[in-house]
Order: sequence, then C-alpha cells, then structure tokens
Amino acid sequence: MSSKPAMVVSDIDSDGTQRDLELGHAKGVHLVNDVVRSFAWNSLDVQIKDRKTKDPLSILSDASGIVHQGEMLAIMGPSGSGKTTLLNALAHRKAAAGATTTGEILANGQRIDQDILRQHSSYVEQEDALIGSLTVIETMNFAAGLALSSSTTKKERKQRVRDLIASFGLQGQADTIVGTPIQKGLSGGQKKRLGVASQLVTDPRILFLDEPTSGLDSALSYEVMNYIKEIGRKNKLIIIASIHQPSTSTFKLFDRLCLLSTGKTCYFGSLPEAHPYFSSIDFQMPTEINPAEYYLDLINTDLAQPGDEVYQRAQCIAREWNESDRGVALKNEIQATIDLAKSEKSIPILADIRLHEPSLWTITPVLLHRSWTKAYRDFVVYGIRIAMYLGLAILMGTVFLRLSNTQANIQPFINAIFFGGAFMSFMAIAYVPAFLEDLATFKKERANGLVGPLAFNMANFIIGLPFIFLIAALFSIVEYFLTGFRQEAQAFFMSTLWLFLDLLAAEALVVLVSSIFPIFVLALAVTAFANGLWMCVDGFLVPMNILNPFWKYVFHYIDYQAYVFQGMMVNEFKDRDYRCTSIDADTYHCMYPSDLNSKGKIRGTSVLEAFGISVGKEAQWVGISIAIIAGYRILAYMVLRLRK
Repeated sequence: MSSKPAMVVSDIDSDGTQRDLELGHAKGVHLVNDVVRSFAWNSLDVQIKDRKTKDPLSILSDASGIVHQGEMLAIMGPSGSGKTTLLNALAHRKAAAGATTTGEILANGQRIDQDILRQHSSYVEQEDALIGSLTVIETMNFAAGLALSSSTTKKERKQRVRDLIASFGLQGQADTIVGTPIQKGLSGGQKKRLGVASQLVTDPRILFLDEPTSGLDSALSYEVMNYIKEIGRKNKLIIIASIHQPSTSTFKLFDRLCLLSTGKTCYFGSLPEAHPYFSSIDFQMPTEINPAEYYLDLINTDLAQPGDEVYQRAQCIAREWNESDRGVALKNEIQATIDLAKSEKSIPILADIRLHEPSLWTITPVLLHRSWTKAYRDFVVYGIRIAMYLGLAILMGTVFLRLSNTQANIQPFINAIFFGGAFMSFMAIAYVPAFLEDLATFKKERANGLVGPLAFNMANFIIGLPFIFLIAALFSIVEYFLTGFRQEAQAFFMSTLWLFLDLLAAEALVVLVSSIFPIFVLALAVTAFANGLWMCVDGFLVPMNILNPFWKYVFHYIDYQAYVFQGMMVNEFKDRDYRCTSIDADTYHCMYPSDLNSKGKIRGTSVLEAFGISVGKEAQWVGISIAIIAGYRILAYMVLRLRK
C-alpha cells in the first residue's frame, strides 16, 4: 500500500489551447516528477521445469532493454513468444507457474526490488478488473481513496480525479456505470481507458500494460493508446506494453519496440531504426504493408516445427540480433546507466525515497464504502439472494402450512427445521460470482501494493452482516408463522439467530472455497459438495446416536449445519407437548415414549432424545458456530496472504 508522488496531466481549454494541470501534492512529501529517469533489464532469464523430462526449460533467454522517461515501449511477438512472461518479470510478478527468474532489473541504473518498484509503478491487467455497478467517478474516487495517503486533502483528491477523467475523455460518462450482466454501461474502449486512468490516479512513474487493446477494433485501439501516449509524454512516464498485432496507426505511437520469438529477443530499439536494421540483415520490408504485421510474420513460429524454414528463420534473426552492433550497443547503454548511477550524486536513489502509505484504518473504510455501494446497487450481489430466500420462505410456509401440535406433525416440523437451515446454507452458492468479482479487483489492487488481505477480508465480512441479517429476518417472518412453529417471541428471535449464524457460516465457506479455487464452476462445485456433506452429517438424515463414527468424529463436530439443526430443534421441542393419536376414550398411540403418554401426550424433549440432542447446550453451540465462522474467515485470510 503506497501513496505515490503527484503528477501533471494535459487538458484542453474551451478555446483549444493546452494547459497543464497540477493534480495535487501530498503534504510533507518531497515530490520529484522525474524521480524514475530510466528503467532497464539486463540478461533476464526465466526458466521452468519441462513437464516430461523435468529438466530446466528456458521460456525467456538473455532479455535486455532500456526505456527512458516519456517513452512508450511495445513488446511484440507471436503467441507463446514470452511477451507476458517478460512483462510480469519486469514488474516483479510471477513470470509463470513454478518459474525461476534471474538477471537484473534496474531503475536509474540501480537494482530495484519488488516493494520499491510497486511504490513507483502500476500494472494494468489484460482483463478489466472493474466493479460493474460503480460509476466512472466512483471508480476513480475509490481508487484515489485507496492509493493516496490521509495527508492528501479531499480537495486535492477530487481535483486529481476530475483532471484524469477529463484527460481520458470520460467527462460525458462520469456518472455512467461500468456495466454489469444486467445493466449496460461503458463501451469496450471506455472501459480500457477507465482501467488505465484508475491506475494513473496512484501517480505511478512506470506503467505496465498487458494487452491494453485486446478485444478492441483498430479505431478504439488507436484511441486508447493515443490517450495513454499523451499522458505518458506530458508526465514523463515510462510505459511498457505487451501488444498483439496493432494497426499501423497504433504501432507508430510507440517509441521503442521489443520483438520476441520463442523467448528470444529478435530486436530492441527505436521504432524508426527497426526498418533499416532488418534491411541490413536482408529482410527488406515491402511498401504499403503494416510494419507490425511484417515483423510478426518474420518471427512467427506458431505453426512451425523445429528444423523447417520458418523456424530456422526466426532462430537466425535472434542470433543476428545477439551478434549485431545494435545488440552490443544496447548492453553498453545499460552498463553506462549503472556506472552513471554510481558516480552521479544527483540521480535519485529510489530506496531512499519514503512515500506515505495509507494505513489499514484508512483503507478499510474506503473498501467498506465501495462494498456497500456495490451491495445495494448490484442486484446480483444480494438482491437475487433476497428474492431466492423469500421464494424459499413462501414455498416452505405454504408446504408446511399451519402444522398443529399433534404427533402426526412432529416429523413435518423436523423436516421443516432441517430443510430451512440446510437449503438456506446451500443457496449461499449464489454469492460465488459476486465474490469472485471482488476477488479479481482485490488481486489487481494488491498486486499494485494498494490493498492487503486483512483489509479486504474485514470489509467483506462487515459489509455482509446487515444484508445477511435482513435475509434471515425476512425468511423467519414469512416462514416461521406460516409453518406454525412455537408462537413465542423468544422462540422466534432464537430461530432468526440460528438462521443468521447459518448464513454467516455459509457465506464464510463460499469466501474460503472461492479464495482457494477462484474459478466460477470449480468454486460452485466444491461449495455445493461441502454443503451436501454437511447436510449428510448434521444429525437429521442419520441421528447422532447411530451415525457412523468416522463421519461423526471427523466431520459432524465441525459441521455448522449440525449446530444450527440442534439449536432449532431444541428451540421448537424443548418447551412444547404434542397430542398422541387417540384410539378410544382411554387408549392412545404415542410415537415417542414419554412420561406424558398416559395422558395422551408426548413431551417435546422425548423427540430430542430420539435424535440424541441434549438440552441446555445452546450457548455452547452458538459459541462453536461463531468459532467456525471465524475459522473459515481466518483460513480465507491465510489463503490470500500466502498467495502473494
């Protein structure tokens, strides 16, 4: 989590003249616009283990390059060439699963570690990790709230947000939502611009872009990259973007080009010098052709096999680059920046620059506000669930309608208790898609050093409390009285409490499973399976006194549904009697043995005894349920913390 130096962006006055806008400085922080003057990498290698042989396999070899402030670099290559691998390695992210990265990453000629780089950079993912129910202005305001320290005034934040929205041409869409599956919002190009703008509000000096034009046509691609180019040029940013098959107009916006093929560098240098370089190695570009397309065709090995002409050509181009004067000159330029950093005292030392960081207590309220806005506005988050649970309440209330206190209705009462608790828990899987959207946003913000797992989990838990209580209360109001449960205020409120704890645990389970398996179908399947398991061992389908010891001692005692079922059973049967079936005036048929059988009644505690449920342990069960909820939440926090 870091606050970054203020920046200046360009805006256009009504008369068409250009002016520079100061976006606000954090008080007490020494700000230098050219704090990062160059960004370089030297002899970068990324290796993974070959799946078959288990030998080291290089997916990026001896990559070197340098970009200066105000420049925009395009990393290009065919699919599988190592574009995203290089971009992730440069950003100190995980280059690939199980990858080992070696080499130097330098800023101002100095080695830069992950923490320092994140303070001075932002990474924009290929997929838009935007919250669909928020407007443009809200998205920017929340991004500013997470990124800027408390020493930055509210006025300065608002000014920074307004200026960035104007600079990216989004003034007319300021109050338009991003867009959800139910509500239409921004266009694809506008979403891309907003995604970049929300990262620039943190005022990075280095901007990493992963396929910023994916999914856009040539006109929108040019529009997005042109906005980024102007912002970068005016504010002396270093912009590094992986890009696939840009149009000619988009391609010419870049200052430098890095061509990769099978993890090897085929060219690195300025865009105008690419043409003469390839001509010098006997690859003359035809006239009237898209240069980007021509370069990619030269090194494209997607359909090539080792040994054929296309593969050999790509390998030859990579060898030519390593042996070329330009390749040697690049290495010398990088070395010169290292030597200059050692001798020139005026070059900023990034490790010595301490930026103010927003605290946990500053970030959590921002996350709470954002989550609250999403929760009440996005029908998918809680609206659908409220409708589902009300539907279930009406269904149950009309199926188990007005059950009387006769022994014939004892089993329907038990069925209603089990069905209500178990299926309310099961239907919590509807929260999976909403949480996965939040998780994607969290991962983006965490990778940029803005939000930690503790703040994210705290906000997620706190914001769910009122909505879950509302669901439990509405369900109880409809179903409890229709069914004919014990008509006492205390019994009603206890039933609502048990359902509230049931839903809290179910949502905590969703959060845990989705954190472990952040894939929609997989999270849905695992959560559904877990709920099915809890239903089987909660003491209804098989009473505890005859439940298989393995399932009883391994799973039953950690089953939150078991404590909900037992608590609601005690709540209903502890202080209630039921009438036996009368055979004649003095003879009764009673299903459960009880000291009241001679009077034609069954004491409710006899039903509890048949299920092996004790009376007087309600407080203990509430405590265990809360402990299970806390356990799920702590485990989810640990999962996110370990997955850096």
